[in-house]
Amino acid sequence: MRDEIPWFQCQIGPGAVVATAIHDGHAVGAAALRAMALGDDERLREEDPFTGQAIVDVPTHLIVNRSRFEVDLNRDRESAVYRTAEQCWGLELWHEEPNDALVEAGLAIHDAYYAQLAAVLDGVAARKPRFVLLDVHSYNHRRDGPDGAPTDQVEAPDINIGTFSMPREEWAFLLDPLIDAMRDFDFNGRKLDVRENIAFQGKGEQTRFVHDRYPSVGCAIAIEFKKFFMDEWTGQPDDSELAAMRAFIGHVAAEAGRLLAR
Repeated sequence: MRDEIPWFQCQIGPGAVVATAIHDGHAVGAAALRAMALGDDERLREEDPFTGQAIVDVPTHLIVNRSRFEVDLNRDRESAVYRTAEQCWGLELWHEEPNDALVEAGLAIHDAYYAQLAAVLDGVAARKPRFVLLDVHSYNHRRDGPDGAPTDQVEAPDINIGTFSMPREEWAFLLDPLIDAMRDFDFNGRKLDVRENIAFQGKGEQTRFVHDRYPSVGCAIAIEFKKFFMDEWTGQPDDSELAAMRAFIGHVAAEAGRLLAR
């Protein structure tokens, strides 16, 4: 049963680094699915598949199983359930605007997730003077169709780091060397193009939540992988690239922990 699929998974371990994949999920509750006009493939294309696999080596992590089309955990509560095409990349998500029951069901997931996230981060903050949250996402770069040209590399780095809500100068001691470590990482024999605030600026709800709730204690870094690791139109992944993504996030988490311990 679709409604029996857990809303999210949470694992707690040692250390001062937490990783999340809040758009990894593809599952949708039965009532929401009946009301949706958007096809399965179209939903998958705007989700962030395989980002959950990328973070499993970080001892403390949260992976969301439900689709952002049921509730978007990276938007504030008021706009977390898409109601119109304008809120949803112009896509016609619903046969008709969702009723109150569907909205409340989605918001229950939003409330539960942020309560769980707060509990996890409160625990880390009680043990550590500072912590880092790696907010892992992915983004499309072939929006002109499967045979169209990809977005120019100038506008679409392999890794986009979003820092909009971060007090940047306060965390420069950590972020600058961490970006250098990302650029130096051997990713299947190549170095990735890692840049800050190019394709996205990190304006999501989760990073704002961390910086507002844990000033000078929590640093949330939005990490957006360009979907070079998969065919964004068919959904087929490249297994060697997925393995490198997992190693990359493990490396970033270890380096972040080392920098925090200085």
